Amino acid sequence: MAKTELKGLATAAEIAVWKREHGDIYQVTVDGSACYLKKPDRTTLKMVASVGGSDPVRANEVLLENCWLGGDESVKTDDEKFFGVSAKLAELVTVKEAELKKL
Repeated sequence: MAKTELKGLATAAEIAVWKREHGDIYQVTVDGSACYLKKPDRTTLKMVASVGGSDPVRANEVLLENCWLGGDESVKTDDEKFFGVSAKLAELVTVKEAELKKL
Protein backbone atom coordinates (compact mmCIF):
# COMPACT_ATOMS: atom_id res chain seq x y z
CA MET A 1 0.00 0.00 0.00
CA ALA A 2 1.40 3.39 -0.94
CA LYS A 3 2.29 5.74 1.89
CA THR A 4 -0.32 8.30 0.83
CA GLU A 5 -3.06 5.66 1.13
CA LEU A 6 -2.48 5.21 4.86
CA LYS A 7 -5.20 6.46 7.20
CA GLY A 8 -4.08 8.59 10.12
CA LEU A 9 -0.93 10.06 8.62
CA ALA A 10 0.47 13.01 10.56
CA THR A 11 1.67 16.22 8.97
CA ALA A 12 5.32 17.23 9.04
CA ALA A 13 4.37 20.01 11.48
CA GLU A 14 2.70 17.56 13.89
CA ILE A 15 5.74 15.29 13.76
CA ALA A 16 8.08 18.22 14.46
CA VAL A 17 6.03 19.22 17.53
CA TRP A 18 6.00 15.65 18.85
CA LYS A 19 9.77 15.35 18.38
CA ARG A 20 10.34 18.58 20.31
CA GLU A 21 8.07 17.42 23.13
CA HIS A 22 9.02 13.73 23.34
CA GLY A 23 12.33 13.14 21.54
CA ASP A 24 12.23 10.03 19.39
CA ILE A 25 8.86 9.13 17.95
CA TYR A 26 7.82 6.11 15.93
CA GLN A 27 5.36 5.48 13.13
CA VAL A 28 3.73 2.04 13.13
CA THR A 29 1.70 0.96 10.13
CA VAL A 30 -0.73 -1.93 9.91
CA ASP A 31 -3.32 -2.83 7.29
CA GLY A 32 -3.66 0.64 5.79
CA SER A 33 -3.48 2.56 9.07
CA ALA A 34 -0.71 4.57 10.70
CA CYS A 35 -0.18 5.60 14.28
CA TYR A 36 2.52 7.55 16.08
CA LEU A 37 4.04 6.54 19.38
CA LYS A 38 6.58 7.89 21.85
CA LYS A 39 8.85 5.88 24.11
CA PRO A 40 7.22 4.85 27.37
CA ASP A 41 8.37 6.49 30.59
CA ARG A 42 8.96 4.72 33.90
CA THR A 43 5.43 5.43 35.14
CA THR A 44 3.95 3.81 32.05
CA LEU A 45 6.23 0.79 32.38
CA LYS A 46 5.17 0.39 36.03
CA MET A 47 1.51 0.37 34.98
CA VAL A 48 2.26 -2.17 32.25
CA ALA A 49 4.17 -4.39 34.69
CA SER A 50 1.36 -4.26 37.24
CA VAL A 51 -1.12 -5.84 34.80
CA GLY A 52 1.26 -7.71 32.51
CA GLY A 53 1.56 -10.95 34.45
CA SER A 54 -2.16 -11.54 34.75
CA ASP A 55 -3.39 -9.91 31.53
CA PRO A 56 -0.84 -9.43 28.71
CA VAL A 57 -3.46 -8.02 26.35
CA ARG A 58 -4.39 -5.34 28.90
CA ALA A 59 -0.68 -4.60 29.32
CA ASN A 60 -0.43 -3.88 25.58
CA GLU A 61 -3.55 -1.69 25.75
CA VAL A 62 -1.99 0.33 28.59
CA LEU A 63 1.30 0.67 26.73
CA LEU A 64 -0.39 1.71 23.47
CA GLU A 65 -2.69 4.22 25.17
CA ASN A 66 0.14 5.86 27.14
CA CYS A 67 2.53 6.05 24.19
CA TRP A 68 -0.10 7.19 21.66
CA LEU A 69 0.52 10.55 20.00
CA GLY A 70 -1.89 10.32 17.10
CA GLY A 71 -3.02 8.40 14.08
CA ASP A 72 -5.90 6.26 12.92
CA GLU A 73 -8.03 5.38 15.94
CA SER A 74 -8.97 2.05 14.35
CA VAL A 75 -5.54 0.80 15.44
CA LYS A 76 -6.90 0.85 19.00
CA THR A 77 -10.37 -0.53 18.23
CA ASP A 78 -9.86 -3.11 15.46
CA ASP A 79 -8.59 -6.31 17.09
CA GLU A 80 -6.46 -7.42 14.13
CA LYS A 81 -4.77 -4.02 13.83
CA PHE A 82 -4.32 -3.82 17.60
CA PHE A 83 -2.59 -7.21 17.74
CA GLY A 84 -0.44 -6.26 14.75
CA VAL A 85 0.76 -3.12 16.52
CA SER A 86 1.07 -5.02 19.82
CA ALA A 87 3.72 -7.22 18.23
CA LYS A 88 5.89 -4.09 17.77
CA LEU A 89 5.33 -2.40 21.14
CA ALA A 90 8.21 -4.17 22.89
CA GLU A 91 10.58 -2.44 20.45
CA LEU A 92 9.68 0.91 22.05
CA VAL A 93 11.40 -0.14 25.27
CA THR A 94 15.15 0.23 24.99
CA VAL A 95 17.64 -0.43 27.75
CA LYS A 96 21.12 0.99 27.87
CA GLU A 97 24.00 -1.40 28.55
CA ALA A 98 25.36 -1.06 32.08
CA GLU A 99 28.59 -2.31 33.56
CA LEU A 100 29.03 -3.84 36.98
CA LYS A 101 32.49 -3.64 38.44
CA LYS A 102 33.50 -5.24 41.72
CA LEU A 103 35.84 -2.99 43.68
